[in-house]
Amino acid sequence: MNEANALLAQTVIRNLKNRGMDGEYFASADEAREGILKELPEGASVTWGGSMSIVEMGLIDALKKGPYVVKDRDTAKTPEEKRAMYAEQTLCDYFFMSSNAISRDGQLVNIDGMGGRVACLITGPSHVYVIASMDKITPDLDSAIKRARNSAAPANNLRLNHPNPCTKVGHCCDCLVPTSICNQIVITRRNSGGAPGRIKVILVGEKLGY
Repeated sequence: MNEANALLAQTVIRNLKNRGMDGEYFASADEAREGILKELPEGASVTWGGSMSIVEMGLIDALKKGPYVVKDRDTAKTPEEKRAMYAEQTLCDYFFMSSNAISRDGQLVNIDGMGGRVACLITGPSHVYVIASMDKITPDLDSAIKRARNSAAPANNLRLNHPNPCTKVGHCCDCLVPTSICNQIVITRRNSGGAPGRIKVILVGEKLGY
């Protein structure tokens, strides 16, 4: 399976390159974490969006223990502090996140509730690392959107204990309830102009997240 993953990853990486994004493949989560840390300069400001993938691979713990300036939104206690923290996050040197799905031709698909994660993907931080396991690669954009809505979203709703319709049936119900976490659906078909390579996609052979 790892050999097949590596071959598919190279196809995706070539397609990402055509879209102005860099890519790299690692067989395991540990290798991916260490590879990322080697690229971070000491003293860099770092932050992240909500992602089980980066939690499971131990990246957040490593960042907190490393020689970096960490901007952790979970340390904010009040709405005012959270707003100020978000402003600091947008100016960070490095932003880490995952992607709910990636099409084989190199398009990223992400669903957000509040939109802060996808906002930082689009603009703000100088460098964005998108970590995704190979099970998030889909044949095309349509299947990537379906994966994000019908696999990632129900799993995240269950994790967050939101009583949304998808948690009862296991697939997207296209709900409009106040607790919906599917308010923003963002397709990144190309890296924004003016910053070639700003987005780097780290593909991992070991399963991570949803």
